[in-house]
Amino acid sequence: MESRRISDANYITARYMDSILLRERLIDSVVADTSVTLFDETWSMPVMTPAFSHLPKREGHAMTGLEEYSAAAAQLGVLNFVGMMENDLFARIVATGAKTVRIVKPYADHGKVVDQMQFAEEAGAFGIGMDIDHIFGEQGLDVVIGEQMAVKTSAMIRKYVESTRLPFFVKGVLSVEDAVKCADLGVSAIIVSHHHGRLPYAVPPMMVLPEIKEALRGRDVRIIVDCGIGSGADVYKALALGADAAAVGRSMLPSLEKDGTEGVKAFLGGVQNELRFVMSCTGFAHVSEIDDSCLCLPQRAFFAL
Repeated sequence: MESRRISDANYITARYMDSILLRERLIDSVVADTSVTLFDETWSMPVMTPAFSHLPKREGHAMTGLEEYSAAAAQLGVLNFVGMMENDLFARIVATGAKTVRIVKPYADHGKVVDQMQFAEEAGAFGIGMDIDHIFGEQGLDVVIGEQMAVKTSAMIRKYVESTRLPFFVKGVLSVEDAVKCADLGVSAIIVSHHHGRLPYAVPPMMVLPEIKEALRGRDVRIIVDCGIGSGADVYKALALGADAAAVGRSMLPSLEKDGTEGVKAFLGGVQNELRFVMSCTGFAHVSEIDDSCLCLPQRAFFAL
């Protein structure tokens, strides 16, 4: 037995996602519409870019990978996310025209957190947020590219939320408890994620998603899910299990590295086309209608690691 079967959360997540099957409902169905309204905006699809950090320039190209995929998001009309970076690069991201959420790391330097969030708002960010799943590392508190991270309390997150007029996102929620805390603190949206398997044995986001959805019923908090999302069928499953949208992650990288902005546009277009096809084949004309009625969820015996 491969050692990754014991603890690799990415492997566990892939196995769980692939074990969710679909029922067809074709009679009286129509060609589906993938557009969605979130945060008082209409987007071409409920698919978002990941909050990547530190993507270099491709050889012979002027823009960093972060700028290239942001340009694709702008042209496709999808919500864009970016991660750890300095302010000058974020200004260039905004200049692509993408409606962008800046996810700030949980720096120990509180002043840097405040500075990056304030800069993002002044520069024209669509939203801001924090990546809580980088608080801890194997040696204690995490260190990312030489930057020390720190514990973030509910009181601290509330101050960040209250410091901005923009929608506030918390990335790295993987339990009902954290989801409810986010709602109590006034967070606009959570990203259900294990950050590419940072935690051994982490529950697949789609497995915990229905519990989170139920716990937040009646609360004004949008739910985004990531980890292992690479196809329209993956997005459909996430929506059916309770998400409002899904973010592609490393599945986007080969297209970005090969063909830059055009590669990302082609990749996301393929995700959108498959989502439309799956919606049409299961009887859902609009994203807002999708529920779990066409899912065949795995039995305990079937979902075996």
